[in-house]
Amino acid sequence: MKSNLTTLCYIEKDDAWLMMHRTKKENDINKDKWIGVGGHFEPDESPDECLLREVREETGLTLSSYQLRGIITFSTNTWPTEYMFLYTATTESEDFISCDEGELVWVSKSKVNSLNLWEGDKIFFRLLEEREDMFSLKLTYHDDTLISAILDGIPMELFEILNPDGTFSGRTSERNIVHATGALHATSHVWLIRPNEASGYDILLQERCATKESYPGCYDISSAGHIPYSEDYVTSALRELEEELGIVATAEELHFIGTHQNESKEIFHGKLFWNHEYSHVYLYLCNEEPIFHLQEEEVASVRWMDLEDCIQAVTKGSIPNCIFLKELNLIKESLDMRDSGNYN
Repeated sequence: MKSNLTTLCYIEKDDAWLMMHRTKKENDINKDKWIGVGGHFEPDESPDECLLREVREETGLTLSSYQLRGIITFSTNTWPTEYMFLYTATTESEDFISCDEGELVWVSKSKVNSLNLWEGDKIFFRLLEEREDMFSLKLTYHDDTLISAILDGIPMELFEILNPDGTFSGRTSERNIVHATGALHATSHVWLIRPNEASGYDILLQERCATKESYPGCYDISSAGHIPYSEDYVTSALRELEEELGIVATAEELHFIGTHQNESKEIFHGKLFWNHEYSHVYLYLCNEEPIFHLQEEEVASVRWMDLEDCIQAVTKGSIPNCIFLKELNLIKESLDMRDSGNYN
């Protein structure tokens, strides 16, 4: 039996990675995928010895330098757990030998995520770019689907990617990858409303904390959140409502009023934030003043605002916000129907 210890190396030159398109080997678990260079340990080999041997055998290249960057644990339902030593390396050579496992190609770093990669590989590509220290990453797959990612002992957020029509695809991606690539993903939006004597209703706005990855300090939806892998819209909406505002609600208290799709690209903290979301929108009627318990790391404050005043403020840009005007109009239409007796 082959060892469950392996090495994988990404060789760098001129802002490109040397990638192998696995097209030649029969019964290859990586069939048609793009990966780096590496393989299983031979008896008594150290990680460095395995690395140098595999690079020599598969590429014929001489490495100028190399560095151990991380330990990757692969757990799946189809093969034994594998422990992989992840390296990066540089070379002065440009030409490589023909490999009997696949085709070797220099690929620009900016185009790597467009290749047919394992979803977990996209995570460690990001980590290789963003971190200089070593990391430990555990990736759990069910067949080809990544169902869990744990970085340095802390679970990472995985979202299920949506098809263009908003249906769930069964494919997953890590949160940062989603917002770097603009993948369509699901969110739930809950708007708290209460009757007033002005336009008829106030809506609750939350002020985002200054440390948020996107739109820091802006006014936003009362409560909102991404749909984690294996969760549904209503479950996510109720969980976010409790986590962000301290409100424990039931599914029957959420009134679904429609869907909303939005795509935007912004730069925050020097990084692209490409948001492409498909949202289920809910109303939660407050007949009595709620007692809020705000999530410190997410919500700086909350404020009630007359719905018509909010629509005008968002239209004119007179308050810092990341609120969708289309969604406010959806709320107004729904409440008008409710007051006319046509609201379900």
